Amino acid sequence: MDLVNHLEGRLLFAVPKKGRLLQASLNLLEGADIQFRRENRLDIALVKNLPIALVFLPAADIPTFVGEGRVDLGITGLDQVQEHDAGVREGARVRRMSGAVSPDQIAKPQGCETVMELGFGACRLQVQVPAKGEYVEGKDLIGKNIGTSFVHLAQEYFARLELAQDGLTNGDRVVVDGRKLRTKIIELSGSVEAACALGVADGIVDLVESGETMKAAGLKAIDTVVDSSAILIKSKAPSNPAMVDLIASRIGGVITAQKYVLCQYNVARARLAEATRVTPGKRAPTITSLEEEGWVAVSAMVEKKRIAPVMDELTKVGATDILVLDIHNTRSS
Repeated sequence: MDLVNHLEGRLLFAVPKKGRLLQASLNLLEGADIQFRRENRLDIALVKNLPIALVFLPAADIPTFVGEGRVDLGITGLDQVQEHDAGVREGARVRRMSGAVSPDQIAKPQGCETVMELGFGACRLQVQVPAKGEYVEGKDLIGKNIGTSFVHLAQEYFARLELAQDGLTNGDRVVVDGRKLRTKIIELSGSVEAACALGVADGIVDLVESGETMKAAGLKAIDTVVDSSAILIKSKAPSNPAMVDLIASRIGGVITAQKYVLCQYNVARARLAEATRVTPGKRAPTITSLEEEGWVAVSAMVEKKRIAPVMDELTKVGATDILVLDIHNTRSS
């Protein structure tokens, strides 16, 4: 089947094609009832029950496709969005200095907007140096060689440090027009953690999850550039805003369901106020009178991570028949 000819009228939704965000993204789509089958590892899959096509792209490319309006929605890391935005700023600076800014570039809405955090893929973009080396702070690496795949964020990070060292700070704003970076940023596409051991770089800027890989490579963190996790982003000019809102609502419902459980119990009406202080619910608890006089049934959403102490407190105030039920999906409005 020629998938390209079947894309007309479909909202394009970019999903990481591999790496640490892929499986969690697929689980999220399943929870949102976005039904598809990816044939023979093709990078385009048509959704069966909605006018959507999934486009599988490298996570690093998704902010570009969304930002340029090539696709409407995307799942990627905040680190990738910030790297893309830093690249856009650098490109704008170069064009501004050369006078090559066209009216079309100014008028066309570009860039992507964050719709929501997705609650997985937590990591940090950190400055790492040899654990037994002489470098203690980021500023110690000014003028040195830095290996990274996050070239634009690394450039901005060291531009700020160089400005501060030269006494030319302007708050948090990076002003690099006309200034050549003294620190050499070396672009690496993989195995960045090996750069110091191989003598390619004095330090690196790379993503860290547990930190075990960096420790094994003999590195330590001296600063964090970005705290990152997976986010849902959208184009500033989506082809179908209503469908974007629908998908965002579904995904938001899945995320909420993952964070909460439904706690149900019976309690004497005389102790209801005490019990509902323990389980105030997301908005308010649901209270129903029982056939037994003086007793009520209560249902309330409780954060999953708090459920054990909540059950302990409910027992102390006299609640009985306490049940905890999983929530598979929900809507906030």
